[in-house]
Amino acid sequence: MILRPAARPELPAVLALLADEDRVVDPASVTVTEAYERAFAAISDDPRNEMLVLVDEADTEGTVLGCLQATYIPGLGKGGAERALLEAVRIRADRRGGGLGRELMRRAVERARDRGCALVQLTSNKQRTEAHRFYASLGFARSHDGFKLFF
Repeated sequence: MILRPAARPELPAVLALLADEDRVVDPASVTVTEAYERAFAAISDDPRNEMLVLVDEADTEGTVLGCLQATYIPGLGKGGAERALLEAVRIRADRRGGGLGRELMRRAVERARDRGCALVQLTSNKQRTEAHRFYASLGFARSHDGFKLFF
């Protein structure tokens, strides 16, 4: 398995993973809007952001098996070290249960550690109880309550 920054041709596959976490969505059925194009370009051009994909190096079709967005946030806490924020963590529905999620997260945490981050944090929808058990099994602790203001 390889964890690397997503390339533009993989954007439909990433959007398919984000579209429905309970079933496999065909990337060819995904409409890539101008807003998605702008967001992907902004992430790709920002040294503090990465849209990462997990692919099997033996897969000649380059199927995207998982993804996540990592944002590296500078801060004055933790001695001025960066922290990594992981969002949009997904594994293809038909590939779950085989350790890919664990591998995706292990590599993302290792990437953050290698960058010098003092901690890794993530948020997860309160309804995703299976995901919460998964994150806890990786050593993530419920340490804060989060709040969002939508516009």
